[in-house]
Amino acid sequence: MKVDTRSIGKVLNAPDAWRFVLLHGDDSGLIREYASDLVKRVAGSLDDPFRVAALSRETHDRFEEEATALSLDGGQRVVWVREGTDSLARPVSSVLDGAGSAVIIVEAGVLPARGKLRKLAEERSDSASIGCYPEEGRALENSVRQMFAERQVGITSEALGWLVSQLGADRIGVRNEIEKLALYAGPDHELDLEDVRICIGDSGSASIDDSVFLAMEGDRGGTDLALERALSEGANPVAVARVLLGHIGRLRRVKAATEQGQSQSEAMKSLRPPVFFKKQQGFERALGLWSLPALTDLARRTQAFELSCKQTGAMDVLLCRRHLSVIAARAAAAARRR
Repeated sequence: MKVDTRSIGKVLNAPDAWRFVLLHGDDSGLIREYASDLVKRVAGSLDDPFRVAALSRETHDRFEEEATALSLDGGQRVVWVREGTDSLARPVSSVLDGAGSAVIIVEAGVLPARGKLRKLAEERSDSASIGCYPEEGRALENSVRQMFAERQVGITSEALGWLVSQLGADRIGVRNEIEKLALYAGPDHELDLEDVRICIGDSGSASIDDSVFLAMEGDRGGTDLALERALSEGANPVAVARVLLGHIGRLRRVKAATEQGQSQSEAMKSLRPPVFFKKQQGFERALGLWSLPALTDLARRTQAFELSCKQTGAMDVLLCRRHLSVIAARAAAAARRR
C-alpha cells in the first residue's frame, strides 16, 4: 500500500505488520533514518549477524538466498537492501509469494511512479511504499522541535525560525545540526537565537544561504566563494536549489505586497521567519534588482534546475555552479543599469 505522510509513524511503529517496506525519494538521509529505525525495531540492532543481512548494490544477487534463509536463533530476520532499483521487483515478488518469512526493507532513490518496485509495494496489502522527501516550512519546524524535545532541550520561537531557515534539505544534515546544538545546550536548557548563531553560523547550511543571497545581489566573486565553501562542507546541489527557491519566494511575497501599496519595510516585517538582521541589506538590494515577473521566471528556471540535478547521471555540481553564476551575472547587469 502507498503510505501517506500522516501514516508513516504507524508503519515505523509496527514493522511486524509488513513483509516488505520500500523507502524511496530524494532525501537519502531520511531514507536511511527510517530504514535504521525499522531494522532496530525488528531485529533489536543494526548489526546482528544472525538476524540482519545488509546488501549493497554489489551483493543484490544474494537477495533471494538471504531472504529465504532461516534465523539461527529463532528471531525475526531482516534483509536490508541499499541502492534498490526496479531490477529487484521480480526477486522481491518471488520471495513474498514463497515460503520466506524475513522482513524486507529496501532503500531506493527517486523511482518512477509507474516503476515496477513502487507498483509492487503499493499494490500488495503486506507491503508499504513510503516516499521520503525533504521537509520544508511548518513540517520541518515540527520535526526540529520534536528532535530537541527528545533530547530535553528547549528552543525559543525566534531561534527555531532562524534555524529552520538555515538548515539544508537532507535529514542527516538536519539531525547532525540538532545533535551539535543539543550537546552545546545540555539537558533542560532553552536555546535562544544567539546560542544557535554561535553554533551553526559557520556551517555549510549558512554557506548555502550566503551563496544564494550574494547571487541575487549580483556579487559574482562572493557567490563563487560561498558556493565552493558550501560544497566542500558537504552541501548538495538540490539543497542549494531548495534554499534558492525559498529565498525567491520570500522576495516575491515582498514585491507583490509593495505593488499592492504596502511599504517595503512593512512587507519585510510580515515575513515568517523574519529576515535575519545581518541579511536585511542584502535582501533589500535584491528587491531593487529583480522585478516580480523576473522572480517568477527565475523560480521556474530554478525548479527546472532542481529537476535536472535529480536525473540519473546528471553533473549536478556543474549545473549548480552554472545556475548561480547566471543568476549573479543577471543581477550584476541589472545593478549596472540602475
